[in-house]
Amino acid sequence: MNRDQPVSPKPYDFVSFPDRRPTLSAPIGHDRYHRDRLHGSLDLTLQVQTALHISTGITGLGSDVGSRLPLIKTMTTTDQQLVIQGSSLKGCIRAVYEAMTNSTLAVITSRYRDQVPPDRLPCKNPKQLCPASRVFGALDWQGLVEFSDSTCQTKQPSIGFMPSLYSPRPERREYFVRGRVAGRKFYYNMTRAIDRGENRGIPVQQASRQYTFKTTIHYKNLLPEELGILLLILGQDKQSPIALKVGGGKPIGMGTMTTTVTAISHVQDVSDRYRNYEVPHAQLTGADIQTFIQTQITAAKESQLLEKPQWQQLATILKYPGVQEPPEGMY
Repeated sequence: MNRDQPVSPKPYDFVSFPDRRPTLSAPIGHDRYHRDRLHGSLDLTLQVQTALHISTGITGLGSDVGSRLPLIKTMTTTDQQLVIQGSSLKGCIRAVYEAMTNSTLAVITSRYRDQVPPDRLPCKNPKQLCPASRVFGALDWQGLVEFSDSTCQTKQPSIGFMPSLYSPRPERREYFVRGRVAGRKFYYNMTRAIDRGENRGIPVQQASRQYTFKTTIHYKNLLPEELGILLLILGQDKQSPIALKVGGGKPIGMGTMTTTVTAISHVQDVSDRYRNYEVPHAQLTGADIQTFIQTQITAAKESQLLEKPQWQQLATILKYPGVQEPPEGMY
């Protein structure tokens, strides 16, 4: 590599850990629906803004997926429709929720365990959980939110050509501050994704720009500020619009998705849960959706649950539309 060649800006940055230790407490439980908490579901439309690929780990014959190419890296499909598994979307959203709240890490690699601050190690006691673990789950605790698989509304997957990517290199100096990990790593939302073309790239099944997926998130026993932070992550704050970053190819700009909340099903009287087999829900649409969303977001911004400095760092990295160009050359 030419040392005089300009070096592309890093496609990622770190969100620092809060200075205070995480506050650990017991989760609310699943034994009943609490009157002072929120229960319902969010119907979402996810729109692909830069090409999206979530690998199955399988390279298949092109003929098996309707392509003339000999081999292709596959993405999960059902009846020829691409699918984002609920676990993939949940993991993406949880990572941002952890960074926005004073939470521990959900997963760490054993190789760098000694460099992780002790108070950021994953929760193991189901009665002593951090904010993210109380909402999304931990060992012996299933959490308060459920993610359905997201189904693509376009029948035919497209084909893209990804460049070869290096594995993460956490031995780099920018990963550490005074011998400890610098924080949580997030990739920028970029202006576009790099496609190397058939003769230079690796063929992958993908969802192209403007493909849409539909899914539902169910929630119960959430505090208004907990739901508000979830809505911030889904890009519903007009003052700080952000987009999700999902799947593979993040260093080259892939995986940016914006979210529209199309309907909210909200339980108004929790006693109906115990009086009726079919529980009536208030179906919010139109202006009522925005009123409900902004109420929860305001609760989040006014609460101590939201770590304001970390939220501002995330709002810069995950900003949409992104302003950073994907790096050329080495990945």
